[in-house]
Amino acid sequence: MDFSGWEKLSLVDFDDYVTSTLFCAHCNFRCPFCHNGALVLGQDVSYIPWAEIEEYLRKRQGVLEGVCVSGGEPTLMDDILDKLATIKSYGYKVKLDTNGYRPEIIEEAINQGLVDYIAMDIKNSTERYPETAGLSYFEIDWIKRSIALIMGSGLEYEFRTTIIKEFHDEESIKGAARLIAGAKKYFLQMYIDREGCLEHGFHAFDKKEAEALRLAASEFVPNTKLRNYD
Repeated sequence: MDFSGWEKLSLVDFDDYVTSTLFCAHCNFRCPFCHNGALVLGQDVSYIPWAEIEEYLRKRQGVLEGVCVSGGEPTLMDDILDKLATIKSYGYKVKLDTNGYRPEIIEEAINQGLVDYIAMDIKNSTERYPETAGLSYFEIDWIKRSIALIMGSGLEYEFRTTIIKEFHDEESIKGAARLIAGAKKYFLQMYIDREGCLEHGFHAFDKKEAEALRLAASEFVPNTKLRNYD
């Protein structure tokens, strides 16, 4: 399977690195507020030949510094480990964005040295994870396993939650932070109702409200910060 989206040059997807960002189609979650709805559902997507991406990355060695692999959910790609290995072979730093629902792939990527930075979404507290992920059946142990793998990997990483009034409050954010207690860093991200969202009509927290959530989370992750609230 090839990638379905590509931002050839990005200065925001991988801190401190000039980056090319690749997006895969399809996801095993159905978060109602997801802003990449078409990719998640695989609707009207086209695929970029891998050879074209390889050629671009080869030619820009020494100019580009990193590659961010995002989605959708990249760990669903049947050859994602091979693609990560190819990217690494060109000397790039690799950032993997994931929802953490395939810990076996995350474990292989870590063990094979294929990633330098992992950004994992923490959707909500254990109790509210299924509704936030848009699933009726949910294996929270898979999420817990991915968290443990990432935190024990020795790699740079971050956890992040998009905060939305319909899904989160101080107690649920405390529950989410409890899942990653002691993590290096945790971001609470502002929700934006974009055109591509799966569903619309949800509401963002204002900065004062978001700060209260940040303080609640910092009980378990002292380095909790707001993102996109500046």
